[in-house]
Amino acid sequence: MSYIEENLLPDEHITYRARLHWIVYAPAIVFLALGIILIVSGAIHIKTPGLLIFGIIIVLFSPFFALSAWIRRKTSEFAVTNKRVLVKVGFIRRHSLELLLQKVEGIGVDQGVGGRVFRYGTIIVTGTGGTKEPFHKIAAPLEFRRHVQERLSTTEVSH
Repeated sequence: MSYIEENLLPDEHITYRARLHWIVYAPAIVFLALGIILIVSGAIHIKTPGLLIFGIIIVLFSPFFALSAWIRRKTSEFAVTNKRVLVKVGFIRRHSLELLLQKVEGIGVDQGVGGRVFRYGTIIVTGTGGTKEPFHKIAAPLEFRRHVQERLSTTEVSH
């Protein structure tokens, strides 16, 4: 059972879930590609065995980057419920945010060019009192914001 499911209030249900974008694997992919390029280059240019050895070392380290990204992605949870916005990131060092919908002043989205192309970005949850919590590399951040705004509008109507 996930952190969010374990911490639901009575009569609370999840209306939307988000997750970290696959872009968190980018460092592992880049290291693997760089290592392969160095291995091929070292194999072609036999006079430079250092390239081959360095390439092998980089390729051997790339799974550690992939494992780190996988753990980060598996241990990060983002949800909108009928009552709150819930976010939990981290495995050993955990950071969580549980904010009642009535206390949400806004949800900002920051996206660079890459984020717009690949549909990831940073969401910034602003609560009453000016507290701002950024969460990076969220998949479909505009969709997350839209769901929070929908919940806010239905919550305001029901009060």
